[in-house]
Amino acid sequence: MQTLKEISIITGISVIVAFGFNYFSPNGIALVGQWDTSRGVVTALKKNDVVMDELEIGDISYAKALYDTGNVLFVDARSEEAYHDGHIKRAVSLPVGQYDEQIDTFLELYDLDRPMITYCSGRTCEDSLQLARLLMERGYMNVSVMIDGFPGWEAEGYPID
Repeated sequence: MQTLKEISIITGISVIVAFGFNYFSPNGIALVGQWDTSRGVVTALKKNDVVMDELEIGDISYAKALYDTGNVLFVDARSEEAYHDGHIKRAVSLPVGQYDEQIDTFLELYDLDRPMITYCSGRTCEDSLQLARLLMERGYMNVSVMIDGFPGWEAEGYPID
């Protein structure tokens, strides 16, 4: 009985220390994520990250209307392989995994005030949100995220390459 009591005390102290460390750490993990795809892109952001729900475009037909203006740059956050397998027509590839290697060239080609829509593989993919954050950190302020991504676009029969 004494051993069980000691195990319980040690476990309780460990849990308190772990939650305390997570709370005070700048890289702490959020205890509550956004896992409901009906509300947008799923995410388990660090606790200090800004939620970007206001940047999300949830209506694919609205994204298509913006596409039809010809003024909005669609930016594919997926890997180069996924981009080459199929992408939104006229979209440019800027894989979030190769951001550091490609951002300087991207900055040379596209003005900071250019309207952009990032996308990836849909609501279960965070790459488009991450890319939008990175672009905004570089000074791009007119960035949105198409939450249904390439699969949603393709399902509607919209232009693809």
